[in-house]
Amino acid sequence: MAVMWIVGASSGIGLQLTERLLQAGYQVVASARNAEKSADLSALKSQFPGQLACLDVDVSVPESLPDKTAQAWRIFGQVDVWFYNAGTYTPSPWQEAKWSDYLTMTQVNYLGCVALQLAVRDVWLRHDKPPMRWVWNLSIASQVGLPYGGGYSAPKAALFNLAESLQPELQQAGIRLQVVNHGFVKTRLTAKNTFEMPGLMTPEAAAERIADWLASDSHGFELHFPKKLTWVLKLLRCLPSRWVFALTRRMLKHA
Repeated sequence: MAVMWIVGASSGIGLQLTERLLQAGYQVVASARNAEKSADLSALKSQFPGQLACLDVDVSVPESLPDKTAQAWRIFGQVDVWFYNAGTYTPSPWQEAKWSDYLTMTQVNYLGCVALQLAVRDVWLRHDKPPMRWVWNLSIASQVGLPYGGGYSAPKAALFNLAESLQPELQQAGIRLQVVNHGFVKTRLTAKNTFEMPGLMTPEAAAERIADWLASDSHGFELHFPKKLTWVLKLLRCLPSRWVFALTRRMLKHA
């Protein structure tokens, strides 16, 4: 039975994905800052005895991550898939943005994953380099900077770039690194948006899409959906900057 470690499992996509993986027979270590006190995760633990363990992990405290990683590994004796789903979002229009918001989003959306992948690497080395799959849940916002969202999308873009950089090395070492770039998902984070979100999905629908992809044992580097949105943003990434800005200026308020 494969063991999945989901970091960022207490709500939204992470919680729904945890439930689907349990239904599919995985053993799951579910982590979040307050995973051990989560009523939703406790309910799943009762429903799937022996399959789910909860472990508190705060990715903004990097010095705690080596020990937390070792604990996650010991629970079921192995970790086959590490799924990084931690994320946070605060709209960041330039005239209102705060340093603290930028700092928090950078810590959780980028540096937390950087620190954790080093901790996972060290535990993986101590266990004689077993085959592993790393999946980092990003956002299609990693593909192009859009007005008012740079505090969120810039760390996501950095993580996407890091994944592209690491993938060949990790593949050579026996670790499959993959990323998920999804569109808008209806969560407490996107509830902060005041604009219409094209292709808005429920967390259940997004988690089902990801779970199916994980079960397919795909070796592709990236899963992105919904295609009608993600292909448009990927096309923007390829256009000359002046064309992109001509389009994104239309998103400004009172423009």
